[in-house]
Amino acid sequence: MIFTLMNKHTPVVELNIDVETAGILKVEQVIHPDFLPVGISIVNGIPDRKSLNDWWRGRSIPASRSGIRQALDILNISYTEQLLTKCYGLSLSDQYWINPKERPLKWENINFFRNTFSDDVGNALFGQFSSDKELDLHSPCNTSDGWLRKKWKIIDGERCLIKSGSNPFQQEPLNEVIATVLHRRLNSAAYVSYRLVWDDDIPYSVCKNIITPDTELVSAYSIYRSQKKRNHYSMYEHFLLCCEHLGIPGMKEFLNYLLAFDFLIANTDRHFGNFGAVRNVETLKWNGPAPIFDSGTSLWHDQVTRVIHPTGKISCQPFKPTHDEQISLAGNLDWIDFSALSDIDEEFRILLSASPYIDEPRADALCQGLKCRVNQLEQLALNHKH
Repeated sequence: MIFTLMNKHTPVVELNIDVETAGILKVEQVIHPDFLPVGISIVNGIPDRKSLNDWWRGRSIPASRSGIRQALDILNISYTEQLLTKCYGLSLSDQYWINPKERPLKWENINFFRNTFSDDVGNALFGQFSSDKELDLHSPCNTSDGWLRKKWKIIDGERCLIKSGSNPFQQEPLNEVIATVLHRRLNSAAYVSYRLVWDDDIPYSVCKNIITPDTELVSAYSIYRSQKKRNHYSMYEHFLLCCEHLGIPGMKEFLNYLLAFDFLIANTDRHFGNFGAVRNVETLKWNGPAPIFDSGTSLWHDQVTRVIHPTGKISCQPFKPTHDEQISLAGNLDWIDFSALSDIDEEFRILLSASPYIDEPRADALCQGLKCRVNQLEQLALNHKH
């Protein structure tokens, strides 16, 4: 079936897409190549089909998503890619969508930013369903990434992302909240604010959407792929060169903050898919780095208490294998007001005390671990001065 890939109102390319498999079979016509997703390879003026397929299928829910098998059974779908065409590829992270050529639609009538959407897919992703009605699969949940259970829901008129934790400690939502507290104490303006909600003794983090109908979130992965990496450049150098080439302002200063922040929370999962930049979809001008989001996979969230060692080597991403190595890329740390973090461990303790999944010895270890990370970073800042 022929679809026009749109970026909001702008037709980009015409594609032949297999509706059953969601695979792009052929690029039929190029219309406005400047509006292609960042990082798509172009050969002789034609977008590379494999590159486009990787991007397109990357919009679907990953097969590794917690509870996805049960959700697909509820939705009567064989695999997650089949959900893409059910919502025309629409997302709440950007303005890309596929428009059927035979029966064209209007973005104003179907986008999720200004129109309501079904809760059926989101409920199925959380293992909930109603058997007495036909399911409506038109949902932004169809294009949500990540391995934790999550769903989009309209709350008091706001598009909000609700995200769960993982067994046995259900700690990720609590980590998102303490990360929000840390950002505020560090006087940062570039972060997504998370709050905590409880449902049947299960914690969930909730945040408002950071993308508007006029902007798009471009992942660091797409930015990194926008230029061919030269062998003598490190990943960090190459990423900054890509940002410079694209004209993204403020990325080096942002990374300085991000690397220091991730050091503090011992984040093990800051991959190229969960940070990036924001671009205006009408002008293609860059607003700058995206606010920091998705910090739950941190603070020893899946480690049993006895192996929480805050001074040990802690693995990290995306530029170096350990935080001890990666923090050297952050440069000067004089901007950090460590006095603002002096009792952060006590605020963490209050947060942890509400969870039935975290006992007192674990809370002690986690609070001591966070305090230790603050002290380590402060010592690094002092050493850098001398």
